[in-house]
This record gives sequence, C-alpha cells and structure tokens, in this order.
Amino acid sequence: MSDRYSLPWSMVTPKSVYLNRRRLLASLLAMPGLAMAGQKLENIRKTGYGQGEKLTPYDAVTGYNNFYEFGTGKEDPARNAKNFRTRPWTVRVDGEVLKPRTFDIDEVLRLAPLEERIYRHRCVEGWSMVVPWIGFPLAELLKRVEPNSNARFVAFESYYDPRQMPQAAWAGIPFPYVEGLRLDEAMHPLALLVCGLYGEVLPNQNGAPLRLIVPWKYGFKGIKSIVRIRLVKSQPPTTWNLANAREYGFYSNVNPQVDHPRWSQAKERRIGEFFKRDTLLFNGYGNEVAQLYEGMDLRKYY
Repeated sequence: MSDRYSLPWSMVTPKSVYLNRRRLLASLLAMPGLAMAGQKLENIRKTGYGQGEKLTPYDAVTGYNNFYEFGTGKEDPARNAKNFRTRPWTVRVDGEVLKPRTFDIDEVLRLAPLEERIYRHRCVEGWSMVVPWIGFPLAELLKRVEPNSNARFVAFESYYDPRQMPQAAWAGIPFPYVEGLRLDEAMHPLALLVCGLYGEVLPNQNGAPLRLIVPWKYGFKGIKSIVRIRLVKSQPPTTWNLANAREYGFYSNVNPQVDHPRWSQAKERRIGEFFKRDTLLFNGYGNEVAQLYEGMDLRKYY
C-alpha cells in the first residue's frame, strides 16, 4: 500500500477503546453539554390515549416552540438551545411534605414505568398539535414525598441561567419561569411529567430533561426544564399571570367561551392543516377533568 494512504500509529484507535466502544458511548452521553436528543428510549408502554389522532410531524413539534428562555420567535428555541446542558440535573421537591427530597434526574425517571400518551396540545395563540409524549403521571413523584394536610397547591420552577440563555433578556417576562396547579389537578392521572417524545429523549427546545404537560390547559402551563417543585398552602404565582394578569389567569383551562382580550379562542388551527377547527372545552378532556371544577365560574376563574 502506498505511504500516502497509511496512518501514523498515533492516530490509530487503541484496541482497548475499540473493544469498549459501548462504554465509551455511554460515558459521552453522560457528559454535561452533550445533547441527548435523538437517543431512543426503551421499554415504553403504549397506552390508549389519543389513538386515532393524526400526529403532528416530528419536525414541527421540535421546530415550532414557545420557550422564551431561548427566544420569543417560534423557531428560536430549536436554534438557540442546541448546547443547553441537561446533565448533571436535579429536581428539588419540598414544602408542605413529610419527606422532602432532591432527586437526580435519572432517579426521577426510574420512579414509574414510562409510557407513551398521545395528547392534544393547544396554545393560547390559536395553534395546536398532537404529540406522542413519553413520561409518567406527576402524581407518582408527589406521592414519594408524602404531601401533608397543609398542601393545597403545587408550585413549579424552571431552570434559568442567563449565561446559557442570553435571549431571555429580551423576552419581556420575569425569570425563572414559575407555574402552579391546584393539588387535585396535579394528582390527576392526565397530568404528565414528560422526558421524551416520538420514542426519543426530549429535545432541549421542548423542555429537556423534564417538563410538565397538562393537556386540558393552554400550553404555557406546561413548564419546561423543571428544577424545583414545592407543595404550598396558598395559590402560587405564575409567570404569565405576573406579566399580564388581565390576559392570563391562574387556571388557564382551554375554554372556547372565554376569549383572550386580543383574539377569539373559539377556533384553532392544527399545525399542518389549512382550515380551522372548533376549540373544545377542556381541549376535549372534559369527561376526565370537568368534575375538578364543579360549581366554579369558569369565566371568572379563567
């Protein structure tokens, strides 16, 4: 063989590394700053949620997002969150509980079997999508810390680092992002802690490594990149209510009869479709969740 095709020994992969390539790949995936999006999730239980719905294409789900920490444009998060570090990661769960704990993210993901649920996702701007989320009920985590008799609400806080998220300076809302649910809402089996979609690890722009999905509420209730969960006595503050209480209430249930002050909520356009469709009360999950709000004025508690 000609010398111009030969390699010096210094460039040849050592035999020990070659034989242990699986271990090498695992160590690379665990390194902070290396994206895990695209890594397949295994042993996912399929469920009956959303069967028959037409899924929104993967590229739309991962390329058209609200994540103001990485920019206010819908395409900004996919572009700006590429190097977001999601390892190491911990989630603190405390407040009105008997057993406060700080969980490593991998410990969180072993608390309950992961399952795929196809949920409708409705955003307050009028667009919607159908996503095969992967996760487990939020209730499974809350039960581990044993809420006490004072716990009435659940407060969430997202990760915020201006060095990794410089675009947040122009977002016009306070950070870190905070959200909240009533305890009975949080314990409802439809409320999901999500770590993946389409059979893969959750991409950074979709809220890696752990986010919330509450399918009967508008999308901004689905706080991303969660680092703290507190059980509290009183209704906690929420970011969009702090920024503009007139337009964004605490409950934020999908209700076509309650218009946003600047546009109607009676119709929605599903991404990939030309024609609009009627918006469904509770985003179509009324049979499961309407009892949570019996006797409440859903125009007042919007």
